[in-house]
Formats: sequence, structure tokens, C-alpha cells
Amino acid sequence: MLKIEKKITKYRVEKPVDPAVAKASEEKKAEANASRSKDGSNVVELTERLQRPDVLIGSTYKIKTPVSDHAMYVTINDIVLNEGTENERRRPFEVFINSKNLDHYQWIVALTRIISAVFRKGGDISFMVEELKAVFDPRGGYWQPGGKFMPSIIAELGYVIEKHLQTIGVLARPEMDEHLKDLIAKKKEEYEARKKQPDIFAERHMPEGAQLCGKCSTPAVIMMDGCMTCLNCGDSKCG
Repeated sequence: MLKIEKKITKYRVEKPVDPAVAKASEEKKAEANASRSKDGSNVVELTERLQRPDVLIGSTYKIKTPVSDHAMYVTINDIVLNEGTENERRRPFEVFINSKNLDHYQWIVALTRIISAVFRKGGDISFMVEELKAVFDPRGGYWQPGGKFMPSIIAELGYVIEKHLQTIGVLARPEMDEHLKDLIAKKKEEYEARKKQPDIFAERHMPEGAQLCGKCSTPAVIMMDGCMTCLNCGDSKCG
């Protein structure tokens, strides 16, 4: 006999499942969890029975556009799977968008519910990022401060979600172009070469405030006996 010592707060009726069907379903989920997408992304299948924990880890991103007087704040909460094990993973679970601009209230609510539902389904969610980034505003897009063109607010939301998924390891970060790598390496070499050049002002053995001598190019000219005199070569304005 099973003794229940705690108060029952919720329950679920288990339906009989065909063992063959259950085994095939488990094998399919295990295969999906072990697979990786072509771009190196980690794909994890979440079950529909997964309940929302009391505490989730989240990040908030600010979206400020020139087409609106008020900023949008996008909060993405993650669930930690297999916590404390070598297979620990963070996966997005829900999203919230907050703004003082009530003109966008309806589509914001609808969008957050749809995105959260896709998050909870698990699997490969990269398609949603691409769909959001492909939305264009018929009134025209805008330029971000860094000089990047954004076709719409929805597209920028897609870029924010993409950045978050890259941060937690769901999507792989894009590799740098080879031409850009070579350019950065070249600039780094030039910078290191400039640092190696001797600086005559770096190590000063002359009195503080000494001026540069026009004859020996040494910062050693000071006022001495009423006359500007170089302490290095002896050149004097007074002859």
C-alpha cells in the first residue's frame, strides 16, 4: 500500500501505451538529442510534459529604434536541463516583450505566446529566427547606430533572439571571413610594430618640464641662469 503524506495539488491520468510505440518514440527523441544541425547547432527535444520551474535564468535586451519614442525590452528565460551533470544544457523556455508604446500591444502579446510555444516544443528552432529576420516593414526600415540596416522591428527581434541562442550555445556563432581575419592580423602586426618603436618621452632622465632641443632632439632644454640651455648637448640660446 502506498501512503500519501503530502497534500495532492495536481494529478495526471496515465493512458496505456503500446510498448512498441513507446520504444520507437524514445529512440526518436534520443536520436534527435544526439544530432547536430549543419551549422553546428545543438538540437534538444523537449517533451510536452515539461513543467515550468519556479525559477528560470533570464536575460533582458533593450531595443531602441528611431521609429518609436519608447524602447522595447525583450526578456528571454532559459530552463536548465540535466542540471549538475556533464550533459547540462540551457534552452530557451519563454519570452516577454515590454514597452510603453501600446500601439504594438496586440501583436506583442501574440508574438510572445507563439515564440514561447515554439521554445517549449524544442528541437531545431533556428527556422523561427530566420523567419523573423525576413520580415520587412512596408513603411521602410531604419539604420542602427553601428551602421547596420534593420528592415523592421520584428527583424531586430529576430536578431536579438539569434544573439541569445548563440550566447547559450543553441546556435553556433558565425565564423569570421578569411579576408577579415587577414586584415585583423595585419592591423595587429602594425600595432605591435608601433609599440616596439622607442619613445624618447617614455623614459625621462631630465628634469620635469624640460623642452625638446632643436639641435639634438632631446627633451632636455630648461631655463638655467636666465637662459634656455640644453642639458644634453649644451646648446644655449644665449650663445
